[in-house]
Amino acid sequence: MRILLVEDNLSLAGAIRSILAGAGYAVDTVHDGVSAEALARAEPFDLVILDLGLPEMDGLSVLRALRDRRDDAAVLILTARATPEDKVRGLDLGADDYLVKPFDVAELEARVRSLLRRRAGIRAATVSVGEVTLDLASRRFLAEGRPLDLPAREKALLELLFMRQGQVVPKEAIQRALTPLDDALSDNAIEQYASRLRRRLAGHGLSLRTARGIGYYLEAAEEA
Repeated sequence: MRILLVEDNLSLAGAIRSILAGAGYAVDTVHDGVSAEALARAEPFDLVILDLGLPEMDGLSVLRALRDRRDDAAVLILTARATPEDKVRGLDLGADDYLVKPFDVAELEARVRSLLRRRAGIRAATVSVGEVTLDLASRRFLAEGRPLDLPAREKALLELLFMRQGQVVPKEAIQRALTPLDDALSDNAIEQYASRLRRRLAGHGLSLRTARGIGYYLEAAEEA
C-alpha cells in the first residue's frame, strides 16, 4: 500500500517513514504543502498522512485541494492541534481520521491499517482465499491455521492481491504500491516476485494468475 507522508519536522518525518516502511508500506515523504499538493495531483496514493502546520501551504488547504478534485485517498491528519474546533474543521473538510501529537506508535499503525481496510471496502477482521487467510489486524498470513512466512516484498505483493481480491491488479499499480518513487520496481522484478510467490502458495488452495500484458490476480484453486 502506498502512503504519502506530509510532515515538516524532518526528524519526525524520518522516524514515521522508518516505522511505516518497516511495516511493509511504500512511503513517499514531502515537507511542505505545495510539494504535497503537487505530488498528490501527479501520483495516486492509498493514504495521505497530513500535518496541518506546514510551510508554503497549510495542511487544511492541501486537504481541501484533494477533496475538491475528488481524490479518494484516505487522509489521516497528524498534528499537534488538539482543540475540538480543529478536529471538526479537519473532518468536515474530508479527513477520514485525526490523531494528535504526541502519539503512540501502535495507535498510529492501527489507524493506518483501519483506514487502508476501509478504503479497500473490507469490514471483516480476516480475508481468505483458498486455505490462506490474511489477519488484517496483525497483517499476518496463515495457511491452514499456521503462519505463512514470506519475504517482505512477496508478503507486500500478496497483501495487495488479498486487499483487491477478485480484481486484476495491473503491474503499474503493483509498482506504486510496493515501492516509493525513489525505489521503483522494473517489470522483470515484479515478474520474479510473482513467480516466487506462486511457488510458495502451491498446495495451499489458491493460485496466483497472470492476466497477460496487464497484471495479476488471485483465485481459489480448483480441486483435483
